[in-house]
Amino acid sequence: MLVSAAVCPCPPLLVPALAAGAAPELDAARDACADALGVLAASRPDRLVVVGPAAGPQDLEHYPQGAHGSFRGYGVALDVTLDGTPVGPGRGEPPTLPTSLAVAAWLLGNVAWSASPIQGLGVREPLDTERCIKSGRDIAARDERVALLVMGDASACRTLKAPGYLDDRAAAFDAEVARALADADTTALAALDEKLATELQAAGRACWQLLAGAAEGTNLHGALLYEAAPYGVGYLVATWS
Repeated sequence: MLVSAAVCPCPPLLVPALAAGAAPELDAARDACADALGVLAASRPDRLVVVGPAAGPQDLEHYPQGAHGSFRGYGVALDVTLDGTPVGPGRGEPPTLPTSLAVAAWLLGNVAWSASPIQGLGVREPLDTERCIKSGRDIAARDERVALLVMGDASACRTLKAPGYLDDRAAAFDAEVARALADADTTALAALDEKLATELQAAGRACWQLLAGAAEGTNLHGALLYEAAPYGVGYLVATWS
């Protein structure tokens, strides 16, 4: 059963070493993510499942605790593992975590997560809503007390300089997602338009809908901790508990 969830954005710039001089611009987002992870830890889960968008060949790719991720592709010699422990250079096996889960691993390491075992799940975009909902239900049924860390950005079309350029539909889409997360509204998340989300480059859509499936019938209460669109991309941090 799902006992808590945290929703966080997954831009690599959340990692200060990658942001360099621009790092302070996302300090509020980092602080909100840390607060959200505190809510997860306080729920005393038997297992934490970290979910994030991925570009792999499989619709759903599972990663064990300790799976290795790297930010070397961004020009920084920083490796992480999915048990929240940063690792130095020279690790033997190649990195496997998608960027979204590597960012999650950094967040977990930043708060020294020790509340429960961790599993990772990469969700390939676009995954249809029905499959997302079913996957969420399956995850929630695996343990008596399950927590979810849901990684994913909102639209990437909020400004002229955004990765997806300006789209007049983006602000309204992000506002509806923010409202649904604040209210723990599983119906609204399940109803998000797949096609529109894809057009707006909202990479979190499938993961949010997986959360909707996992939270069915739980009566969790939502709180929105952060909402902004730096760099023209919607970043949201929320908790359900």
